[in-house]
Amino acid sequence: MTDARRAIEAVWRIESARLIAGLARMTGDVGLAEDLAQDALVAALERWPTSGVPENPGAWLMATAKNRAIDRMRREQTYARKLEEIGRDTGALFALERSEFEAAADEEIGDDLLALIFTCCHPLLSREARVALTLRLLGGLTTTEIARAFLVAEATIAQRLVRAKRTLRDAKVPFEVPRGTELDERLSSVLEVVYLVFNEGYAASAGEDWIRIELCEEALRLGRILAELAPAEPEVHGLIALLEVQASRMGARLGPGGEPVLLLDQDRGRWDPLLIVRGRRALERAEALPGPLGPYGLQAAIAACHAQALRAEETDWVRIAALYDALAQVQPSPIVELNRAVALGMAFGPEAGLEVLDQIADDPALAKYHLLPSVRGDLLAKLGRHTEATTEFRRAAELTENRRERELLLNRAGAAE
Repeated sequence: MTDARRAIEAVWRIESARLIAGLARMTGDVGLAEDLAQDALVAALERWPTSGVPENPGAWLMATAKNRAIDRMRREQTYARKLEEIGRDTGALFALERSEFEAAADEEIGDDLLALIFTCCHPLLSREARVALTLRLLGGLTTTEIARAFLVAEATIAQRLVRAKRTLRDAKVPFEVPRGTELDERLSSVLEVVYLVFNEGYAASAGEDWIRIELCEEALRLGRILAELAPAEPEVHGLIALLEVQASRMGARLGPGGEPVLLLDQDRGRWDPLLIVRGRRALERAEALPGPLGPYGLQAAIAACHAQALRAEETDWVRIAALYDALAQVQPSPIVELNRAVALGMAFGPEAGLEVLDQIADDPALAKYHLLPSVRGDLLAKLGRHTEATTEFRRAAELTENRRERELLLNRAGAAE
């Protein structure tokens, strides 16, 4: 790869989200905005290797895309029909439209990025489509990169992206930051997408590798952008606090052969202190805003408890159990109960954890979730019920689709025998 192409790819990764956001504000269509941005990228690939990278590459890309948009306005029949319907002089109106369009292009970015995030995460779209569209338009990832990250066929991702953009266009979803009650409803969708992207990178659900660092980094980048664009939203800061602290453990989560290292076995000296500090500061921002902590803030507080313990045995499990009790009140779910069982088992003994597991054992949402038998196996092993623990670990190994995690569970089954 030439130096010019590397420079162009770096510029694109940095500028593409702002470029698409600005174009989407002007056109009201994220699909068209991406097409225009791609046209500008092609132009850069053609010209920059010869002319060199401009002093302000973002402005160059925007100007090029803007001119392509104006050219498209000239060609499209919809523009001609609009002229006929309004009944104005064609030349005068085109001059007016061009002037207005250029004025819009010269405005400050303002809420454009935030509007793009909310548009990509619109509830009209499926969860999978929201994730793919966000990574594509905000993360600048290619269809191939998204497919590889989620172990999905490239054609499947391409189809999701096409359908998502068509859905937004056909529904005439406005390119804007929602207000009032709609903001609260839509914000949860945005946060969920960032959270899902991070979690898939932090503990991959399938494949050969337990961690996909590029997804964690992308989620962190998106979360940090969101925290700066929505400084008055406590759950935004709660989420980025959670991600920062979780990410601090990345260097300790894998052994020398790429095998998973569980939380209590990690070398805490390898945790990243800078990310822990960033996470604590974000949590303080969430706590300083009005109202109690929400689900992400409470999870961040739990992560911060782990980060405060220099050694695993110093972990304040009683406080963590209390935080899970609070989380179960604001966001009741079988997954929360499963994690609460772990905390109770550590704070008050394995019997307390098993009691919670017995209450959720038949929940359909956990029927194929490998962590249910994994947690049960751990608690049974602590009680000396080794035969039962071995059975549970083997069952968990059968349910997981991640090779590294399967090996870990089978090793635990062997150790419990």
